[in-house]
Amino acid sequence: MAVEDKHISYRIYLVAFGIFVMAIAIAVKLTNIQWVEGDYYRKLAKERTVRNFVIPANKGNIYSADGSLLATSIPNYEIRFDAVTPKAESFEKNVKSLSDSLATVLGKSSSFFENELRKARANKNRYYLLARNLSYTQYFKIKGFPLFNLGAYKGGIIIKQETVREHPIGKIAERTVGYERTSNGESYDGKGIEWAFRKYLNGKDGKILKQKIAKGQWKPIRDINEVDPQDGYDVISTIDVYVQDIAHHALLKQLELYQADHGCVVVMETKTGHVKAISNLGRANDGTYYETTNYAVAESHEPGSTYKLADLMALFEDKKADTSTVYDSKGGVVVYSGKKVRDSHEGGYGKISLGRGFELSSNTVLVQAVYNAYKDDPSKFVNHLNNFGLNKPLGLSIKGEGRPYIPQPGDKHWSNISLPWMAFGYGVSITPMQTLAFYNAVANDGEMVKPQFVSEIKEWNRTIKKYEKEVLNPRICSPQTIAKLKAVLANVVKKGTASKLYSKDFSMAGKTGTAAVNYGKAGGVGKYYASSFVGYFPADEPKYSCIVVVHKPSTALNNYYGADVAGPVFKRIAQKIFTDAPSTNEIKNLDRKIPKQENNYEAYYTKYQKKQQIIPNLKGMSGMDAVALLGNLGMKVKVIGVGKVKKQSLEAGQNLVKNTTILLELS
Repeated sequence: MAVEDKHISYRIYLVAFGIFVMAIAIAVKLTNIQWVEGDYYRKLAKERTVRNFVIPANKGNIYSADGSLLATSIPNYEIRFDAVTPKAESFEKNVKSLSDSLATVLGKSSSFFENELRKARANKNRYYLLARNLSYTQYFKIKGFPLFNLGAYKGGIIIKQETVREHPIGKIAERTVGYERTSNGESYDGKGIEWAFRKYLNGKDGKILKQKIAKGQWKPIRDINEVDPQDGYDVISTIDVYVQDIAHHALLKQLELYQADHGCVVVMETKTGHVKAISNLGRANDGTYYETTNYAVAESHEPGSTYKLADLMALFEDKKADTSTVYDSKGGVVVYSGKKVRDSHEGGYGKISLGRGFELSSNTVLVQAVYNAYKDDPSKFVNHLNNFGLNKPLGLSIKGEGRPYIPQPGDKHWSNISLPWMAFGYGVSITPMQTLAFYNAVANDGEMVKPQFVSEIKEWNRTIKKYEKEVLNPRICSPQTIAKLKAVLANVVKKGTASKLYSKDFSMAGKTGTAAVNYGKAGGVGKYYASSFVGYFPADEPKYSCIVVVHKPSTALNNYYGADVAGPVFKRIAQKIFTDAPSTNEIKNLDRKIPKQENNYEAYYTKYQKKQQIIPNLKGMSGMDAVALLGNLGMKVKVIGVGKVKKQSLEAGQNLVKNTTILLELS
């Protein structure tokens, strides 16, 4: 018996020793966790239970010059269904009525939705897609449908919200306004106003610290944000929706008529360089046209006869020739280094003046004038082109500007035919916007200004930054040369290649251009014509400059000349602006005060001041209207969100105290 008790004692000691060793091991581990690895585990625990969540900043809007909304952010909703969450009783009770309700909003039959919901339930699908790209109104309706009105943990509804960028006026000027990629697959464009002014539009996201609680939910740790979001500023563009609409549809009509491949039009304010309209349309496979590429900004190509204005400017500045200098068109063909330069008019124009040769766009006359003047020193002519700014980009605010090209004497691309070919717009390259800026300088009495797409950055009614006129060249040439150039440009429309465009009702000045593209390829494969017209209106006191370029007009109509293809677009824009625009009448003595009215106003104002004002009910009112109203009442306003007023921090009906701050929450 004693031996047995002794064995029991050994076992007890052994168990006690084991427990003691385990206790030491636990103590060592706890010490290690607390002191050696404590920081790591505390950090791990915090990462899993405490997290910084981003509070997205509201992105600013893009407005046109006349106040129309070009781009804005709106909420976009996606609804999914967790088919496992609802109890069987709730699901069977509500599935039919839910299906009926979904059919009224989503446009499919009730039986379709019931089958889909039951199939998701049977397959234990916890993330079934019901609908995406829903508006706030649609989302709000669906959230209140049977079963879904029980919430996420009883009804199984899963809501995903994102903010998407919308263009309220549609696809017009879309490439210039720009757009972004979103999670629903919208394309991204980094070359428009959206991208160029993103640092102002995007704002700065905020942060809020949240702690994980039961059922995967997160609650804020503090009642204030770690970092408050800063909403983006609004961008006021130079685009005028009225002019934009005219330009867009005038171009579209002509592209459809000639079944052209693509084209562009730009209308610019002469004095400021503000781009009032820009349209870039390309032809899709189905024959329709839409904004594909910003051709006006990006597409650098041989311009053809519109480049001849630079010839005259150089010749007049150097006094190498005048408008009255006579040249022989030599039957419409001149030859340089074995290469022929032809006039479009069979047989040429005989002996005519340089001015008349420009008006009729004679290649032989302009090439002879330039070649004879500069054949011994071509650098002098090329230096003029460089000084005119035709060899470098304009430095536009939006990305993607094409690079112009002028061959320089001595480089590998210079040859014996470079000088004569440049004289009628070949062997050089330039974008439509760069050509327009050059012609606009002539219209603007020699001052070359930079084309601009944005006039100012605003926060509500406060101007953050204003973009003033930017002068690229204060005097591109002498006033005497400008006067001569204006005269011949006006004559192009009155009695030259663009005489079909002439109207006694409104004056225009400009130059036609017809360039053969891909003419140098073997066998002429891929050769087509680019038709253009660039100028300004009115001719005597220019207010707008404009360029129209149409690529690859169909030869089925047997007409591809700039005056017939591009010219009508220019005329339509000038006509609509100056004949359809509302007239204004001056009201005289508008500021004259009437004593009786002044006395009545003073009496009413005194009575109104004595009356105690109350805070109005702002719910449902647009945010901008509410801010204006409260500002007039002498209150300070802080706004959260965009849209209409959802909540106001000071209740309606209570006495108003001036300079008090009121917080408006917008939906």
